[in-house]
Amino acid sequence: MIAAVPLWAGAPPAAVRAFLTARCTACHQGAKAPAGIDLTTLAFGLDEPQSFSTWVRVHDAVHSSRMPPQSKLMPAERAAFLRPLSESLRAHEQQRAAAQGRSTLRRLNRYEYENTLRDLLHAPWLQLKDMLPEDGILARFNKSGQALDVSHVQMARYMEASEQALRWVLASADEPEKTQRYYAREQKRMINRMKYSPFNRSPERATIPILGFEAQPDVIAEKAPMTVGESDPATRELEGFATPASTYVGNEYHFDQFAAPAGGRYKLRFLSYSLWLETVQDPATQKNRPRWWRPSRQRTSKGRTREPLTIYAYNKANEKRLLGTFDVTPEPIAHELDIYLQPGETILPDASRLVRTRPGWVGSADASAEGMPGVAYRWMEVTGPIAPAKTFRLPNTAEAVEPALREFLATAYRRAPRESEVARYKAIIDARRAGGLKEAVLSGYIAALCSPGFLYLEESPGALSGHALASRLSYFLWNAPPDDELRVLAANGLLRRPEVLRAQTERLLQSARSRDFLNAFLDYWLDLRRLGETTPDQILYPEYYLDDLLTESALKETQLFFAELVRRNLPASNLISSGFTMLNFHLAKHYGLPPVDGVAMRKVELPANHVRGGLLTQASVLKITANGTTTSPVVRGAWIMERILGDPPPPPPAGVPAVEPDTRGATTIRQQLDKHRSIPSCAACHNKIDPAGFALENFDIFGAWRDRYRSTEEGEPVKGIGKNGHAFTFRLSQPVDAAGQLETGEAFQNISELKRLLLADERKIARNMVQQWIAYSTGAPVSFGDRAEVERILDTASKGRYGLRSMLHEIVQSRLFRHK
Repeated sequence: MIAAVPLWAGAPPAAVRAFLTARCTACHQGAKAPAGIDLTTLAFGLDEPQSFSTWVRVHDAVHSSRMPPQSKLMPAERAAFLRPLSESLRAHEQQRAAAQGRSTLRRLNRYEYENTLRDLLHAPWLQLKDMLPEDGILARFNKSGQALDVSHVQMARYMEASEQALRWVLASADEPEKTQRYYAREQKRMINRMKYSPFNRSPERATIPILGFEAQPDVIAEKAPMTVGESDPATRELEGFATPASTYVGNEYHFDQFAAPAGGRYKLRFLSYSLWLETVQDPATQKNRPRWWRPSRQRTSKGRTREPLTIYAYNKANEKRLLGTFDVTPEPIAHELDIYLQPGETILPDASRLVRTRPGWVGSADASAEGMPGVAYRWMEVTGPIAPAKTFRLPNTAEAVEPALREFLATAYRRAPRESEVARYKAIIDARRAGGLKEAVLSGYIAALCSPGFLYLEESPGALSGHALASRLSYFLWNAPPDDELRVLAANGLLRRPEVLRAQTERLLQSARSRDFLNAFLDYWLDLRRLGETTPDQILYPEYYLDDLLTESALKETQLFFAELVRRNLPASNLISSGFTMLNFHLAKHYGLPPVDGVAMRKVELPANHVRGGLLTQASVLKITANGTTTSPVVRGAWIMERILGDPPPPPPAGVPAVEPDTRGATTIRQQLDKHRSIPSCAACHNKIDPAGFALENFDIFGAWRDRYRSTEEGEPVKGIGKNGHAFTFRLSQPVDAAGQLETGEAFQNISELKRLLLADERKIARNMVQQWIAYSTGAPVSFGDRAEVERILDTASKGRYGLRSMLHEIVQSRLFRHK
């Protein structure tokens, strides 16, 4: 091929032009140039973002020796090209940052908005983020001003959310605290379940009135009252409602006689315990059937198992919100939860391990010749709303309005308000006095909560002011506004001192509120917010279908694991491979690990050389990177490259269809991808992406180990009953092959060997972590000009093998964090 004559507009340095002409333009020209980069027409217009990005790609390809291909460049020749190009790129970025700052002006995202109103109104129970439109995302996070736009819809939602929050909080301040007990046999939803006889002819859906541990068939037959009520307090305390099933759509039995009278903190106590539902032989069929399958033959006894009970807040829209979990035992014991409720929410308990039958069910995996386990409820006791330490109130006299307004704006704006701002909202209040002082003040406050001073983080180019630094630090490590201590340090100028900033960073990290930062960060870095978006296929994976406890446990594992890495300042290598993870009984069974007692999550040391440990083999990650039916090495491989290694693959070429796995079992995904890689335009990227994904093929759509794929047609049938009560119909078909070869030539046979290969470059793992946190904390991804500062951070953190907490401290101390 004859090289085209380059027509650079805004010519690059002479050494760069000479190198490209001699080494690159023979291939990189025309519409079909490799990687879509035509170097003969690429302008050196660094003010244009796409052009700048492309020149960075050119730089990185030569720097990493990927380009020129099969070329043995002398170090001097490579350096002669890279030096002038990197100097040009860096100088351009430094000039732009000096004039405009690294990041653009941005508003609060939904998480930050909710937390900011919670702090301002002293109402940690507020749930507001779902009232707002989804945030835009740039560089994987909802923290960039370039993605966080404001529309008229957004403003309307801000007004709606702020008004609702203010009215709810004011109402809660006047609600008296009280304690009341709600008996299960007096809840309409539970009564209807027990009276609806078709359910009680179905053992897997039975709902049984009990007294102590004994069933009361006469109650179902209406030969006895549903409850003795207040006439016999001692018997009333022993009455209960029992079931061998968890809740499901259409069967959300709950404590419907309670609804939170106001938002706030409540204490809940539940008297619940496990029960055993016995089996007898049916004379007609000579088969074992549960005694309770006919109302007249019900028999129950003391439980034999320990059962997890999950407690949800439940609203009129049939939406559930997780409040907590605990284990019930055969002994009737009261369990307490300290929780927050929204106005009108009620309480839904769920025996979450038990069968969740759907139409067409055939039985329960828990049933045996002796019977099956169940859970009994006697009562729920509610105390609340409990008065908070600080209560938000409006001024109640005209003289108190302006001082209260100034205090409100100082907290809302995270700085002292300007006189023009005070005057603006005072005028709004004064103009609405005719409707009453309360409504007038509310109007002024709502307007302030929709203003730029509240919604936007005020940062100017150059070193951040004390208040801007306080906000950046608190919205990084708490996802919330600065507290009183930070605001005082910001006002007196002390926060900008390195030793003070380090001490405050440590204080914020030690606070329980840092959990909001870690969880929100994981929601976007690992996409944990999308964990529930895919549903396990009810034919191929019936044991996962409807298993909310497994999903909730998987989420907690990743959140608690990452928090432990930060808390103990563990090396970044633990992201790939660790000797521990966080488990409860359900996850331990799912992973095939030794039994763990109970539903509470706890740190568990893993057996030597076990495949678990690290993020790659956690159920949450493996579920997010699957679609509920099949797994794809392409999706999982790209996820590892982007999220863990910081080396995202380019987008797929246009017009090439994605590979769809064969659920019939006739061919494996590896066979399909081998054919796909025969397409030249696909081969280069798939040789880079697929290997890491193949190593994860031993893990199914929810992260359980497998040696063979499941299919709907081919292979051996499997016996069993799923979570939904349906008999298994899937088959085991083709064997899994998890071997692969990295683009650099190293081969591996399984996930353990891949982990060892990845850990050969711990600095790369740490670099990605630093880059993710910089993008999250500053609202701007790491650019070409930031790379030297990133390497400085890594050099310092390398002394402790890149401990995560150490890297957080170094990021906060860096120029990237302390300057806009």
